[in-house]
Amino acid sequence: MFPSCYSKPKNGAYTNTPVTKVVVGVFVVYVLHTCWVLYGFVYTKPCDTSRNDNCITPYLAKHARLSIFSTLDPGDVKGHRLIHQENDFDFFSKFERKVNVSLPKATRSNGTLFAAIYVHSGSGPPWDDGRHVSYVTRLTTYTTPPPPAGATRLDEDATPEEDEELRRASGSVPAAPVLRWHSRLCLSVMADGFSFSKGAVPSDIRRHMKVVEEGKKKMYLPLVVVDELRIRMKDSIEINESVAEVYLTLTYENISLKKFRLWSHIRDVIYSLKQFGFTEYQVDEIKGVISDTNPYVLALTVVAAILNLLCEFLAIKNDISFWRKKTTMTGMSKRSVVWRCFSTMVISLHLLVEKTGWLLLIPAGVGVVLELWKLKKAFSIQDDKFEEPERVTTGYDSQGMKLLSYLLCPLCVSGVTYSCLYLKNKSWYSWFINSLVTGVYAFGFLSGFPQLYVNYKLKSVEHLQSSIYMYKGVSTFLNDILGTVLTVPTHPLACFRDDVTFLLHLYQRRLYPARKTRGREYGACCRQRLKGKTHED
Repeated sequence: MFPSCYSKPKNGAYTNTPVTKVVVGVFVVYVLHTCWVLYGFVYTKPCDTSRNDNCITPYLAKHARLSIFSTLDPGDVKGHRLIHQENDFDFFSKFERKVNVSLPKATRSNGTLFAAIYVHSGSGPPWDDGRHVSYVTRLTTYTTPPPPAGATRLDEDATPEEDEELRRASGSVPAAPVLRWHSRLCLSVMADGFSFSKGAVPSDIRRHMKVVEEGKKKMYLPLVVVDELRIRMKDSIEINESVAEVYLTLTYENISLKKFRLWSHIRDVIYSLKQFGFTEYQVDEIKGVISDTNPYVLALTVVAAILNLLCEFLAIKNDISFWRKKTTMTGMSKRSVVWRCFSTMVISLHLLVEKTGWLLLIPAGVGVVLELWKLKKAFSIQDDKFEEPERVTTGYDSQGMKLLSYLLCPLCVSGVTYSCLYLKNKSWYSWFINSLVTGVYAFGFLSGFPQLYVNYKLKSVEHLQSSIYMYKGVSTFLNDILGTVLTVPTHPLACFRDDVTFLLHLYQRRLYPARKTRGREYGACCRQRLKGKTHED
């Protein structure tokens, strides 16, 4: 029932292609490396202080203080303004405080305000203490607000002022960046009493570690970190020149070494996403996925994402190999190729208009190039030897598309009309793009129906390479599962739409089994040689 991902050489033995071997090998190495990294978060080998003198032990002051300052320049201690101070700071006790913070004039004029956090001892300034720990984080974010879900519907009778306001509110005119205040500051300290070996300190710990010496003994000061996942944009406040004072909620809790390493790694991931072009609001959505999802479900999600990446790559590799060796379009639907190319281009254009990050634009661009190449290949094949089968296939293809148009045309026209009259749109161009994207998401899975109709009329699927369908089907199913389990922003019509075509293809493959006396274009012939004497005329 299920297809094979191998191609059959002339000697009749199935062998794996070198590219597939390399890809699978890299995939296995990547999975093993990921498991090793996750294992490092769960287990860090401690140092035995009773047998080894090369240990770095923790140092926790008995009468510690926690001081938090606001500053425009973290490097200028003279400009630090005290926000809050805990004189009897207990590392193992949770607390929550609400304080008022006065905003400097420079901050109200779109300047950046930082929070300088110090853990120290003594009553003097914390930076004068030789054993203080500091951590700097931003309290403000200068970002462009996302366009709303939509503006009022297009109205030709609107005044120019109303039209300009509509376009600016809807996002067709770029909105001006605004300054937002993070009203929550979630502070944590790792105070597990864990001892490290001098030569085996993890790299993610070493950059946060401050070591002091007391005789021959080496000690590390408390490890301070701010929980970025709990600082969300929904808790932020827009500020302007008229806002002179805002409130800040301070929360503190002690965390374990495992959680500290995980939080440190997540902070690096968030920074990398911003470098790839993700906005603050897009990063905030990813924070919500991580923080609002069960850890076990999140771990399964990581495994599913890795498998999805492998299936996507193998599908592209097999697709290129299949079309490169294609010499006839017998049994193949050209209209399905055209539809897939059109759908891919519309989705890529929508991502480009929405100014999506490069992490999504690059794969979409690769998909467009691949579909255009397949389209050129499909219409450039000329084969006189199979002129009659080509003609029959073209007739079935045209008939299948005609039947499909009877269903799509009324639905598309009614949907476009309803969107123009009743739904909210940014502009005429936005209405056009959104209508195309909605149509692709809603009816994109129907692009494979002409091919299914051709298979039905020919009573055969031997002209297709089923491994491509298998890889794409598994990849699509994993995408739909991820979109269902996780609270990710996705189109409501995008889930489980392509699985219908995939399941119908599996049914046709079982209904029309391959005949061993018939050759296949892709791979070797399935015809078996008959044993015995040769036939004499």
